[in-house]
Amino acid sequence: MRFNRPDPADVRRIACIGGGLIGSGWAASFLAAGYDVIVHDPDPGAERTLHRTIETAWPSLVAMGADAAPATEPRFTTNLEEAVADADFVQESAPERLDIKRDLYHRLDSTMANDVVIASSTSGLLMSDIQAGDGNAARMVLGHPFNPPYLMPLVEVVGGRQTAPEAVDWACAFYQAAGKHPLKLDREVPGHVADRLQQAIWNEILHMIAAGEATPEQIDASIVHGFGPRLAIMGYCLLFHMAGGEGGMRHFLEHFDPAVADAWTRLPSPPITPELTEAMVAGCARLQGERTMEDLATLRDKALVGFLTHYRAVTATTS
Repeated sequence: MRFNRPDPADVRRIACIGGGLIGSGWAASFLAAGYDVIVHDPDPGAERTLHRTIETAWPSLVAMGADAAPATEPRFTTNLEEAVADADFVQESAPERLDIKRDLYHRLDSTMANDVVIASSTSGLLMSDIQAGDGNAARMVLGHPFNPPYLMPLVEVVGGRQTAPEAVDWACAFYQAAGKHPLKLDREVPGHVADRLQQAIWNEILHMIAAGEATPEQIDASIVHGFGPRLAIMGYCLLFHMAGGEGGMRHFLEHFDPAVADAWTRLPSPPITPELTEAMVAGCARLQGERTMEDLATLRDKALVGFLTHYRAVTATTS
């Protein structure tokens, strides 16, 4: 199918379908980026949630560089056709039920111009399942945000089996123009990437509490005052690459004994095969780039000082 959608940098009108926590958070984010926003929800009470979310979000958005007030007021409607009539892009954040989303996408597809991309905020469903109905599934993508959407930059982007590759690329370019950090995924997987990682940690937390090995207070303290701040600066792969010293990830994996680590978690370690080693080594080399280990350590320490100084100041005023 030939698409005639606007350039991602020229998008002006955005329809947010669903006015709950995520949908209204998206609306605040798009307003701060200067877009005209209309929010649809079949519940008229969702308009209150929308305005409360924007009111709560705006001081933080101003601190991040937004204007003192939105350039335009968001519109709200309970009429789906009105919401998408002139939209250049649609961000869907309806309830996490496949039957609801399939029905909604059928209605959207039959109402909208064929070239408008529809992105789903779903965290638990696959786009291939959502787009299983009839219509133009080629323009349907996953655009999964993180809460709160008006502050967190990451958006996971992937198509379903019927999605056109150019629709995924267009969505990535749009999110980047909107000030987000689009992460284009190689393939669909339940939970996408970040939620799978979060779920693994969450499962271990529940196991530890159920077994009496730790309390919620101890667990949160271990994250907030331990590995959490580091992960805000560098991900696991680059941090463990640094842990290998000058030998990097290869040295780390060569001295990593899965049998020892299996006692640390209920999630079994995978075999450290030559293929896995080479994939990790190559990826970490790309992450490191031209920087030395000393460069990475300087970056880590400088960012940690800034974070910890600010965190202590903020917590001192709110405790």
